[in-house]
Amino acid sequence: MLNTVYKDAIMNRDKMLSILKGPKFEQILKVAKENWVEFEPKKHESVTAGIDSSFNNTKFQGIELWATTAVSIKTDGEVLVDLHDSGLGSDLDLSRIASKMEIEACEKTVDEVDLVLMDGSLHSQFMTRQSSLDALVVKIMKKKNNVIFIAKTSNTKKQFEKFGSLAGDIFYYNHVTKGPGFSKLFVEKKYGQDKTISSTFVRLSESTPIIKLEFLGNDHEENEIKSVLNKLYKNSVGGYPYALKLAHNNCKISDKELSKMVSLLGLSNEVGSREVLG
Repeated sequence: MLNTVYKDAIMNRDKMLSILKGPKFEQILKVAKENWVEFEPKKHESVTAGIDSSFNNTKFQGIELWATTAVSIKTDGEVLVDLHDSGLGSDLDLSRIASKMEIEACEKTVDEVDLVLMDGSLHSQFMTRQSSLDALVVKIMKKKNNVIFIAKTSNTKKQFEKFGSLAGDIFYYNHVTKGPGFSKLFVEKKYGQDKTISSTFVRLSESTPIIKLEFLGNDHEENEIKSVLNKLYKNSVGGYPYALKLAHNNCKISDKELSKMVSLLGLSNEVGSREVLG
């Protein structure tokens, strides 16, 4: 059956791709190319920290064992903040708990480094509509203006939607350039004046993946973007900030580690020897 699916997909490849590109594909590419600023970063010394969080859970007999972590770590491997929590419960919003931990880690980091890199999107933070957390995020980011949200992937379709774009903005930038540089700043105010987001898609070196940077406020300029890229370039691997890679690796809670928690807590015996967890 799968072989038939593969065969049909190959036969219909051109038709599928034409749908993806849409009727105004070339027009969008022209605009994307006009928006792109070629810029080759130079290595600039800076102290940088990456922040990421993780959560995982396993359920059995109506009970949920959960664990969350958040870490702030410098490029040299020094851990600045290590937060973790776990427990038993049900219907918990683990993403919210992890988000709060990230914000706490950020608050404890802003005064310690030149750049604070938050994994993910500022849009995601504001879309949760947690007003108390939003206010804290804004306060922290305004303190030294050194916090940047960085996303490896982006599904936003705002920049070219007026042209009838079908794919995400990043898709079109990937089609018009393979070299280092950045897109002109794009400003969004849909969350309110105090939660304005300025974003840019950037590539740090030739043929590496494009990543998205998000800043708070609309008072950012191209020279600032160039300065940030110089700092990121110094400590990046494969076009991605090494501090964020370290943060991800240090906070990730795998299924294997969660199973070990189950064993250490003796939960297998508590719920019965026939119970299979996971």
